[in-house]
Amino acid sequence: MRNYFYNKQRFLRHLTVAAIFAICLAGCEKFLDQKPDQKLAVPSTLDDLEALLNNYETLNIRYPEAGEIASDDFYVTDATFGNLNDRDRNFYSWQKYDIIGGDWSVPYRNIFNTNIILESLAEINSPEKERADKTKGSALFLRAFNHFALAQLFCVPYNETTAATDAGIPLRLRSDLSITPTRATVAATYESVIGDLKAAARLLPDLPTAKYLPGKAAAYGLLARVYLSMRQYDDADVYADSSLRLYHVLIDYNTIDTAAFAPFPKFNDEVVYDAATLVAIVLIQSRAKVDSVLYSMYDANDLRKSAFFREYGDGSHGFKGGYTGSTSPSLFTGIATDELYLVRAECEARKGAMASALDNINTLLVNRYRAGSFIPLNMTDAGELLDTILTERRKELLYRALRWTDLRRLNLEQGHAKTIYRKINNEVLTLPPGSPRYTFEIDRNSVNHSDLPQNP
Repeated sequence: MRNYFYNKQRFLRHLTVAAIFAICLAGCEKFLDQKPDQKLAVPSTLDDLEALLNNYETLNIRYPEAGEIASDDFYVTDATFGNLNDRDRNFYSWQKYDIIGGDWSVPYRNIFNTNIILESLAEINSPEKERADKTKGSALFLRAFNHFALAQLFCVPYNETTAATDAGIPLRLRSDLSITPTRATVAATYESVIGDLKAAARLLPDLPTAKYLPGKAAAYGLLARVYLSMRQYDDADVYADSSLRLYHVLIDYNTIDTAAFAPFPKFNDEVVYDAATLVAIVLIQSRAKVDSVLYSMYDANDLRKSAFFREYGDGSHGFKGGYTGSTSPSLFTGIATDELYLVRAECEARKGAMASALDNINTLLVNRYRAGSFIPLNMTDAGELLDTILTERRKELLYRALRWTDLRRLNLEQGHAKTIYRKINNEVLTLPPGSPRYTFEIDRNSVNHSDLPQNP
């Protein structure tokens, strides 16, 4: 057993090395002349593939945080801004900056790993069909999860009228390092993500054995998130509903210690699929001050006001209510049932299904308010209800790397577009709807090595 464990860990280390080579140097002619020893990274059994999928620190907790750094969930003081590293300072102030680092390379490394799994699975040809199907479904889910994360940062927001010609991201659908990456269109990018997720859903069990692994409910949940970002609300509604039919548990916030420094445990009852970012220094509670307008949206009986926020002596607040189970500035970026209730509520409101929309939003909110204090919403105007649901989405899903995607999609809708502001050293910066700064520059190394067209 000890030798088996040692060999498995050695296998994972070798594959990680190969992945780093793939991301940093793919497309570089020098590298293509000196390929790494492929024997170092050839999984040969289902055990090997499952070991890759269980590599939590590689696949689950390295989601990009650049969008959250650029969002309007928080602000920093001038003193804090002056002490930030160049990357965080430029992301926060919406400047052109192409030394992206892990927010670009890590998702592609994960995608490389999923391609290794898919290709190796075809070679293994295991007789354990159910186990092999789950492995394949998990790899497809993860490939889609990472391609979608990249699309939220490095290609323009999905617009049905221009998606067929807008520049998307490089899609990596094979592990072959000799394939020079090219940018797909936005339409092709989203088609690939959706295709992988639908294929994954056909292969995965309804619910996984552990929340850091995907199941059918997670695949449906991510499809709902993807379609929402595309503003294809009927499809988002279908998949949010499909996910909630498999798993719909909500936490009654009256049952948690809202005064705790980390009120929500890791893998809590609302989590469908667990994922998170690495620690971003700018998002440390004492540095990232919650936007005061956002904080003022919570009334006294809303338990999120105490569960989500920590008050400082100067009247500012830090966010503590993440679903990571930690006080670190790592953000929960997985799939949870609260998000899916909000997706279903929004989509139902958009099509005028008032009773259903009200039922969804009221089901969520009764679990967020002090027992006996919540008066169910009972609106008759669809537009007013939609605005209320979008406000509740803002209040519920902050610090989950979702706000940036919401700003991007809602800026395409009359009445929901928003200009956001930063005040830095007495200078007011603005990010208006449609700004090219809603799309990050591609990492410099990839542009130089692979001649990828850079974003403006």
